[in-house]
Amino acid sequence: MDSKILAASSKHPKPVDHLFQYGTAGFRMKATLLDSVVFRVGLVAALRSRKLGGQTIGVMITASHNPPEDNGVKLVDPMGEMLENSWEAYSTELANAKDEDVVKVYRSLEEKLKINPDTASRVIYARDTRPSGPKLVQALLDALNATGTEYTDYKLLTTPQLHYLTRCTNTEGTPQSYGEVSEKGYYEKLGKAFKRAMKGRKTVGSLTVDCANGVGGPKLAELVKYIPAGSDGGVDIKIINDDVLKAEVLNHECGADYVKTKQRAPPTSKAGNNERCCSYDGDADRIIYYFNDPEHGFRLLDGDRIATLAASFIGDLAREAGLASELKIGVVQTAYANGASTKYVEKTLGLPVVCTPTGVKWLHHAATKFDVGVYFEANGHGTVVFSQQALKAFSTKEPESPAQASALETLRALTDLINQTVGDALSDMLLVETILAHKSWTPKEWDLTYTDLPNRLVRVEVANRNIFKTTNAERTLVEPQGTQDRIDQLVSKFKDGRSFARASGTEDAVRVYAEAATRSEADDLASKIAALVKHDGGMTS
Repeated sequence: MDSKILAASSKHPKPVDHLFQYGTAGFRMKATLLDSVVFRVGLVAALRSRKLGGQTIGVMITASHNPPEDNGVKLVDPMGEMLENSWEAYSTELANAKDEDVVKVYRSLEEKLKINPDTASRVIYARDTRPSGPKLVQALLDALNATGTEYTDYKLLTTPQLHYLTRCTNTEGTPQSYGEVSEKGYYEKLGKAFKRAMKGRKTVGSLTVDCANGVGGPKLAELVKYIPAGSDGGVDIKIINDDVLKAEVLNHECGADYVKTKQRAPPTSKAGNNERCCSYDGDADRIIYYFNDPEHGFRLLDGDRIATLAASFIGDLAREAGLASELKIGVVQTAYANGASTKYVEKTLGLPVVCTPTGVKWLHHAATKFDVGVYFEANGHGTVVFSQQALKAFSTKEPESPAQASALETLRALTDLINQTVGDALSDMLLVETILAHKSWTPKEWDLTYTDLPNRLVRVEVANRNIFKTTNAERTLVEPQGTQDRIDQLVSKFKDGRSFARASGTEDAVRVYAEAATRSEADDLASKIAALVKHDGGMTS
């Protein structure tokens, strides 16, 4: 096998003097730099599968909301969760090994982790619509073939679909079966659960869905075949920005990241006043809702809003089902969550809030500590996870009234409707539509649940992001020394002021977030702290 790995590796030489790091989203960068990385991720996938006794590992080739010339690769663990934290370091080590040392590092990891090389290894993989995808898939295949790994190519998928299929593959034929191991099985599961959860209710008006000209477009068009239209107790969906043939339009002036950062609808959106709209990102694992208010203009309903909507609805259902005292329901946020949403969850909904560092793996892990853990990043990436105890309670509780029976049935439907492996734009969209239909809410009524504090997010380019080190779930800088004290002094001068700075997980930049009582004060605070960070971090340009 050593000679096979060496021969295959020689076709994918590492770029000279380039350091790679497995981050929040795996490896992500210009596609031209990724060839050797994807090959070596294939080697890691083989090791990981063997370490876990031949369980199937997922590999997704995508760069999500990044521009079309970028790409990325990440690994998915057997239950559809993010790669175990310690393995990020092993992936980084192998990605940075000299070409002549690849086999040596591979074997040393095998020895260190006590992996039996004779154990079978299994991988499934997919990619998004980027033109660089097929070439990178070939690099992955070279690694899988060199290591004698069994594999299945699912071709074009959304990232959440690959997470779903990884879990289905590993639970097939067990009591924990997550669904049929096919893309069709994914649509069928969501479609059936949506019908059960809606119970014939109708949504008000149509929903315009911006698919970021990414893989979510064709996949949503397929899902629509499995869900009822509005007149039949479902939802009427208008799909826009679903051109996957022109590479240059991917994420261009559209998509969840555009809407969140620009605070406006995509220019291609023709939705009228008070009409519901949502945007996916390029690989359909994020979703942002929004609408145009005739009085107040553009209104954003981001991940915080989706989390509070879901927590409120599930909390109400648990009470109606007579399970409130048995289940611990909580909301997990990051420092980017709007302060008003945190206050609403704690004071109005009466639920605990946990703050974690940015990155889905941290939120997901914290959410599993609850029976019902609702987690969303403000950027629209999130889901709901249910404990085994919660699932058992939903299935075994004997209802004492028709209202209890109805609440229990809705809860059971939600556990199938929600993709519990990872944030999933298609699944989360159906969840939001279900809740709005149950509440008979327009987006305006949803928006009125609380008032966001004005906020601003600024990206500051720095020479070296690694000098910015944080604590307190990334809300406090410990290095460079003295920077946090100066941030605190600036914040103290603003009413309802809150701000933090943290290194980006994917690029050489620092992200500065600021909140204040008014829009102009939030902008002012953000620009002052950005200038401070720029000074303390040294600019690249």
